[in-house]
Amino acid sequence: MKKPLAAAALSPNLPEPPLSLIDAPIKNNVLEVRNLEALYGPVMALRGVNIEVPEGKVVTILGANGAGKTTLMKTVSGVLNPRKGAVWFRGERIDGIQPDRLVKKGLAHVPEGREVFPFLSVAENLAMGAYTRRGKAEIARDIEMIYEYFPILKERQSQTAGTLSGGQQQMLAIGRGLMSRPTLMLLDEPSLGLSPLLVQEIFTIIRRLNKEQGVTVLLVEQNARVALKAADFGYVLETGRIVMAGSSEELMNSDDIKEFYLGQTQQATEGSSETATRFKRKKTWR
Repeated sequence: MKKPLAAAALSPNLPEPPLSLIDAPIKNNVLEVRNLEALYGPVMALRGVNIEVPEGKVVTILGANGAGKTTLMKTVSGVLNPRKGAVWFRGERIDGIQPDRLVKKGLAHVPEGREVFPFLSVAENLAMGAYTRRGKAEIARDIEMIYEYFPILKERQSQTAGTLSGGQQQMLAIGRGLMSRPTLMLLDEPSLGLSPLLVQEIFTIIRRLNKEQGVTVLLVEQNARVALKAADFGYVLETGRIVMAGSSEELMNSDDIKEFYLGQTQQATEGSSETATRFKRKKTWR
């Protein structure tokens, strides 16, 4: 299977892909983003972004606040229109297609901040996730499947979603997304505001859903450690550009990732080249 990009560390000044890469998706990739540019208000938030999400894999996008991660997710899911470039989903070009049509095609987006329906019950929120589907018996079976993954939701199925804890709302948001039976699920910052224990629980379930239900996952996350443990491949997004890419193992072993995302600083000897400041070292990878 083709890896997203060959090297673990790449120059940010990558050449634009040829038109053939924009016009022809690669087999076995559920999602391909080619030469994508997008605006967030007046700001150019994405600059020539290229990513691939192979079928059946978990791919993570790492980056700090303001890197363009959420803009990327919103552009893929149709909430924002790209300024330039192409988005391919299951062999079909989808940039510019409305989000509700993409849900029907098998793309589910769990946004940052959960955004559950606060005045509806847990059960009603899950039912809303199946609004594109028909067949009450199948929908009921899928709700029971969600309850098996998230037992606390079954206990609180009659409780209004706005009164749930942050972790329970995140579980509900993921469950609601699964109710559309997606081929690809976009998860934007699922660990945001959660305790370390809940973060581990959420990511364990994400990996189980990938393995047991066959859901391909594109995951945006600031918590690099848990994201790379859950993912097969990863990209690093900085100021709208992909600056690193590779397998999770390659990224975990990268000195830049260790320093800038995992908080592991190399021991420098006095007078050596490693005494360069963190700021200067960071400038070299951009």
